[in-house]
Amino acid sequence: MRNNEVIHYHFMLLPTIALLAVFSIYPTLGSVMAFKYFDPVAGIWGSPWAGLDHFKMLFQIPEFKQITINTITISLIKIILNVSCALAFALLLNEIRKKWFKKSVQTIVYLPFFLSWVIMAGIFKDFFSVDGLINGALQRLTGGEPVMFFTSQFWFMIIIYLTDVWKGFGFNAIVFLAALTSINPNLYEAAEVDGASRWNKLIHITLPSIKPTIVLILILSLQGILSGGFDQIFNLYNPLVYPVADIYDTYIYRMGFQNNQYEFATAVGLFRSAVAFLFIWVSHWLAEKYGDYRLF
Repeated sequence: MRNNEVIHYHFMLLPTIALLAVFSIYPTLGSVMAFKYFDPVAGIWGSPWAGLDHFKMLFQIPEFKQITINTITISLIKIILNVSCALAFALLLNEIRKKWFKKSVQTIVYLPFFLSWVIMAGIFKDFFSVDGLINGALQRLTGGEPVMFFTSQFWFMIIIYLTDVWKGFGFNAIVFLAALTSINPNLYEAAEVDGASRWNKLIHITLPSIKPTIVLILILSLQGILSGGFDQIFNLYNPLVYPVADIYDTYIYRMGFQNNQYEFATAVGLFRSAVAFLFIWVSHWLAEKYGDYRLF
């Protein structure tokens, strides 16, 4: 295809490239603030250089170790729960033979994925508040004192994990259902002739057939291991649960926008981005090696 025949496609890309340059590439130049003592009057470029002082302070503060552990722990548990629940749900739903019921359930569990955490946080706060629906039911059943779900570190993390699974497992379930439909039905017919039970067919046919999909989803999930789910935690947490729920993103927000430590917050964000880039590279290398997936 000659250049003059495809040049109009290049022009069609220009608005997208312009938006990417203005809102994604150009703002990254502000990361230089991590190496400066920021002076609002002098601006970013006029502020004096600080070298690596902010990064040194990052490794010295007592919160650094805790937010690192919180971020990785929360992300790993979310990945494991989301993938395992989605896989179990897809396997169960795949056994249903009534297509209309199967499609209806599939649509219903997928809907929460499109809802904002701002909306969902308000709903869950009403449900789990001291005078909310859950505490009301527990008090009627047990007659005890209300449970402080959002101030208890244990119960708060339970809510974080359960609500994240409820909101997000529908997406992975659809991916697994698509993989299940690609399995050759002749394999099941041959297994039935040999007298295989449902459990045997699940272990020896279904799971091995969708193993590449399971591995691929798990590996690609690693690239978000330093996110932890800012939208969810920020809209639900409070100072009483900081020791178990404070992650990189919430800490960066608090340092930058509440404490006005812009250069230190930038340094934390830059460090997080560098480590996240490493995880992305490793996850794509693993995906190519074990999941037969290439991005480029």
